[in-house]
Amino acid sequence: MEDQLAKLTASAEELTMYANALWVLVSAALVFFMHAGFALVESGFCRRKNAVMVLMKNFGVVAVSSIIFFLVGYGVMFGEGNAFMGLASFFPNNGGADSDLPPYVFLFFQLVFAATACTIVSGAIAERARLLTFFIFTAIATMMIYPVVGHWVWGGGWLSEAGFMDFAGSTVVHGVGGGMALAGALIIGPRLGRYLKDGTSRPMPAHNFPLAALGVLILWLGWFGFNGGSELAIDAEVGRIVLVTNIAASAGFLGALAWIRMRSGLLDLSMALNGALAGLVGITAGCYNIPGGWAIVVGLLAGVLCVEGVLLLDKLRIDDPVGAITVHGICGIFGTIAVGLFGYGNAAELAEPVGLFVGGGASQLWIQTYGALAGVGFAFLIGGLVWLMLKFLVPGGVRVSEAHELEGLDIAECGVEAYNEELAGVHADIPMGASAREAAGVMVPAENR
Repeated sequence: MEDQLAKLTASAEELTMYANALWVLVSAALVFFMHAGFALVESGFCRRKNAVMVLMKNFGVVAVSSIIFFLVGYGVMFGEGNAFMGLASFFPNNGGADSDLPPYVFLFFQLVFAATACTIVSGAIAERARLLTFFIFTAIATMMIYPVVGHWVWGGGWLSEAGFMDFAGSTVVHGVGGGMALAGALIIGPRLGRYLKDGTSRPMPAHNFPLAALGVLILWLGWFGFNGGSELAIDAEVGRIVLVTNIAASAGFLGALAWIRMRSGLLDLSMALNGALAGLVGITAGCYNIPGGWAIVVGLLAGVLCVEGVLLLDKLRIDDPVGAITVHGICGIFGTIAVGLFGYGNAAELAEPVGLFVGGGASQLWIQTYGALAGVGFAFLIGGLVWLMLKFLVPGGVRVSEAHELEGLDIAECGVEAYNEELAGVHADIPMGASAREAAGVMVPAENR
């Protein structure tokens, strides 16, 4: 009888492990699918003449970061080491067998997170950064920036020991991505013609809002795996985590829409879409610790902060075509601090309050504040050093030529346009076999490219 009970217990434990593994793999697939959302958002928010290059960057960042994190980044993030970084579990000894999941399941889940952090950078430097240089930056960031901060928080490092809370990555993923994006935008500089000598700015509006809106919906969907999968198990908490995530995104959309309407008198879709993303980023750190009612507050505040952040960066002449620095960097810091304002150790039962506004005092707020600033500050400083190194050491630097930027990177560097159907059968004077560049010169006025 005892042997049978032992076998049943072992079978139940094994079944639970594989059920958890299935949930984590499904969540990882949802997070991976978020890259389709990033690609659509970034290409939609950019000008049409650079849409293909934006897609190229988004595919490339997944490819580069996947290989580098598999070989090196996982060991830096989760390997045994010191309070600063991991020094073990590099390829080929990186199966993740020390987790409660089957080998490589945890590794794959963390790999798609690493790719997300680097994708954030792509949007902020779109339309003027060199592809090769960006790929090199992505490799370095996946090797020694993102995983170092990840080790501090999730790998047993110094912030973990201090009691820092970042359940799914407001700081580790989004804040780090935002910090690296800010460094890149400052060093690469704004797009040509974005800011004029008289101090005014020249709008460069999105070319395709339907694409951008679809991209945000895909990101919204993927975030259920991003936050829900971070539980690393399919249990009673997952439903609450994804519900809170959805509530914060909804509040972020409405908050940004209402705020920009009051500020400008317009229903600005780009601000509202970014507001939804800001709400998602804002709740990512506290989706386990913040209850639903406070999640509405977090989302609303993140939406307002998103609008003000975008406007502030424009005043500072920092060019960010998609709002990535504000959405991920500023709102990532806010979302992390929000745990110290509204969080509980056990949000499901409203027990163990740690947030200032729920009776938990100010100690967790202090930990959250300096932890978020340390993580984002490290990403900004080291990312800036890497960008400077690439600017001066890589032939051609970090920025495309002025001629290519004016012509558009799709034609100048990729040799194609995103919407080639407009070139077909309209002008008979385009010779058979003409290149995309020759055809575009005939068909598309310079001011519309």
